[in-house]
Amino acid sequence: MRYENIKSGILLILVMLSIVLTWNLWTYQPNYETMKNDNSVAEVSLSEKQEVQKILKPDQILYHVNGHHYGTSNSDELEEIMKKLGQWTFLDVENYTNKAGNLNNLLHGDGKAEILFPGEIPIAMYRSVLNFEERKIPSFNFDRIVINAESFNKDFGTVYFVSSEHQQVFQSHISTGLLKEFQKDFYKRSVSLPRYFAYKPSSKKTIFLPEGETEMMEYQYLPRPLDSNEFKEALFDDPSFVQKSMLPHGEEYTNDSSKMNINYDSNMLVYVNPTVENQYPSNSYDLVKKSIDFVNEHGGWTDPYRYVSKDDSNQAVIFRLYSMDGYPVYNDQGASEIKEIWGKNEIMKYVRPNISLDLPLRSETKKLVLPSGRAVLKVLEGKKNFNLGLLTRIALGYRMERDSQENKIIQLEPAWFYQYDGTWVQLTTVDQGGFKHGLE
Repeated sequence: MRYENIKSGILLILVMLSIVLTWNLWTYQPNYETMKNDNSVAEVSLSEKQEVQKILKPDQILYHVNGHHYGTSNSDELEEIMKKLGQWTFLDVENYTNKAGNLNNLLHGDGKAEILFPGEIPIAMYRSVLNFEERKIPSFNFDRIVINAESFNKDFGTVYFVSSEHQQVFQSHISTGLLKEFQKDFYKRSVSLPRYFAYKPSSKKTIFLPEGETEMMEYQYLPRPLDSNEFKEALFDDPSFVQKSMLPHGEEYTNDSSKMNINYDSNMLVYVNPTVENQYPSNSYDLVKKSIDFVNEHGGWTDPYRYVSKDDSNQAVIFRLYSMDGYPVYNDQGASEIKEIWGKNEIMKYVRPNISLDLPLRSETKKLVLPSGRAVLKVLEGKKNFNLGLLTRIALGYRMERDSQENKIIQLEPAWFYQYDGTWVQLTTVDQGGFKHGLE
């Protein structure tokens, strides 16, 4: 009996020991130090990322009041208007093209406020800027928003999204209260803005130009070179395999499939990847979205750039530099543009400036007075072999160039520009009879 008790005790001890060892095995956690990945590449960011509403911005508003026209390109005024529209809720979006009637009257008739964008925008991209009640709305592009500021009933007012290129109109509604507020805050005050007149170069095109002369600032900047190495880190899949070569007027970076060139004279960066499959067209929304996302990924908005155009057939998108007062900037060598050309899911060509314009040199800033719209028309109509049917836009803007006396300084000189057969051309100071100098 005593022997049996001893065996039972030993067996109990073994069972308890087994339980303890099993528990320790299950709950054991080795105290390893966290391994550091020294080969990881930090995210490249040349500047801050930008939200859609900062890139897809209008560049002019026109008010059509009692047979007269008033307008502005002022950035602050346009930002205030778009902030107001961002607080609205748009209802019942539908294709109104077949019911629109006379498109010229719908756009420019009395009581209308016309917000103009430099290029066609997919409405799907603008859903992050404007609020639509319906989750699903038609797919379309637009380059202007037209607010019917004087015609509304007790329940709602009307807003149109218009593609002037494709002659398409989509109608939506907002509450009467919101429309009355817009009428009071903006439309009725518009008579204090510069006066415009309508000019029709063709039966399907109307251009609005200022009646009077326009005062603009001339700016000078000391440019800041952007870091080529940061672009290398951002654009190449594996920067460690990229070879750098020095050229007579710049740098070249290459791997087995891609190349990036930096030109010191033109201040341009060109990245190409010819191995990317092309001819895989995506829709307008995907093209514009991935173009904005691509620049955001490396913080490439180093200056105030805005979306200005897309080419669906060639899968190309262009963003343009704008001045602080809201005018587009042009340069013969492309130093005021960011251009992207896409292949299948990958960038095929990326062309942009490799400099940034910091704050202007205040001591060198001066005012210039540019000729009226009628004076500009007189010059254009007097040009030999000039086909008015190919004239699509006339606008004030800035020409970017090197200062003639100090090569390191970038100068923004105000000028008139016109879009002729798809290309922007400057109307020279000689054509315009020279500038008048304002107050220093």
